[in-house]
Amino acid sequence: MFKRFQLHTVLGSLLLLILLLPEANAMPVFARDYQMSCTTCHSAFPRLNEFGESFADSNFRLPNWKDNSVVTGDDMLALAKTPPVAFRAQGFAQARDAEAIDVESGETTEVDTDFQSPYLIKLLSSAPLSEHITYYFYAIFAEKGGNGETIVEDAWFSHDAVFGSEVGMMLGQFQVSDLMFPRETRLTFQDYMAYRMAGITYDRGTIFDTRAGPLDLAVGLVNGNGIKQNVTINSPGYQRSDHMFDNDTSKSVFGRIGGDIGPVSAGLFGFSGQQKNALTDHDNEIYAGTGSGNRDTDKNIVGLDFNGKLGNKTYWFAQALWNEWDGFIEADQTYDWFGGFVGIDYIHSPRWAHSLLYNYADAGDLENTDTIYEGIAMETLTYTASYYFMRNVKGVIELNADLQSEVDKRGTYWTGHLSNENYLLLGFDAAF
Repeated sequence: MFKRFQLHTVLGSLLLLILLLPEANAMPVFARDYQMSCTTCHSAFPRLNEFGESFADSNFRLPNWKDNSVVTGDDMLALAKTPPVAFRAQGFAQARDAEAIDVESGETTEVDTDFQSPYLIKLLSSAPLSEHITYYFYAIFAEKGGNGETIVEDAWFSHDAVFGSEVGMMLGQFQVSDLMFPRETRLTFQDYMAYRMAGITYDRGTIFDTRAGPLDLAVGLVNGNGIKQNVTINSPGYQRSDHMFDNDTSKSVFGRIGGDIGPVSAGLFGFSGQQKNALTDHDNEIYAGTGSGNRDTDKNIVGLDFNGKLGNKTYWFAQALWNEWDGFIEADQTYDWFGGFVGIDYIHSPRWAHSLLYNYADAGDLENTDTIYEGIAMETLTYTASYYFMRNVKGVIELNADLQSEVDKRGTYWTGHLSNENYLLLGFDAAF
């Protein structure tokens, strides 16, 4: 396992060198503005093709982007002729072979069938603001049954030539894992679980990126505590109500070096930051690591990612992440664990796309901690068939098989893989 000083050396070198911008969700607003089909950028929405990746690299614009601006006679004003908005909606029905088990009591609830509609409703918007600045955001109006709340996830400004250089910058809220494989463009309902387990999804910060010969280089800083934590500031004397989006004083640094090796694209990713320790205090009704403490603990990650294309219809991709969590549970112990995934997308025809996704994680040193983090261990195989009624409307059939053996309760609490989680999902996914 890598040592912390080695990771800091790698990231320090990246800082000297200075990601592709995270690929966006399916955005019909671009099709409207430029009067082109969704297939220009997507091999099968939301998966991007080569042109779509180039469009993202070009700060989400074509050379004629000004043709879609209002003629105001003011060279310092660029406004889209129509509001640049789009929507995405998903609805599913799901049958599961699973159980929900209470961590403390072991009480079991059968999980059989569920109507999950609406599963998600999003509003998306993006447009160029100047020759070099673009904005992008989306807001979720309903997700996973959470009606009545609005959550903003991706939301950022990007500048593709900072101070006239060849260095780009993005500032805002984004997924750190987008440096490797954007979760929002996957064809499966099943997630890239290693990213969620490692805690490198949504966060707030900045990324600098450039290209050096055959290499894509990126380095970034984020708060390191996701997008839900903040601290209210009330200054003495005059009461100033404000919020710090970071609930501690540290920042996490991360970076990626990527390039092509023949027909294969590969990348090396590194992350170094901190996270709060897991609490296991029974007296305070915090069981099996279900709460967070106030102690800052070091978190380091090294990742390798690979992807390529076979012929004109088959895309493949693979991710490996080695994680080191120092003092996460016991202050004097280091916890190492591994996670990753492998996937194949086959675009059979304009109507059909097929996907296979294999998720794997070994809980490693977290395995016998009698905490919920034993549940990091997983092994699943997911098959997804997508039928496109239209370019932007598809039906989804997905079957997930849990390949990991069930385990018996081994400690004080009901943790670990106590129940299999197979499911069948059917539904619709549309962007308009």
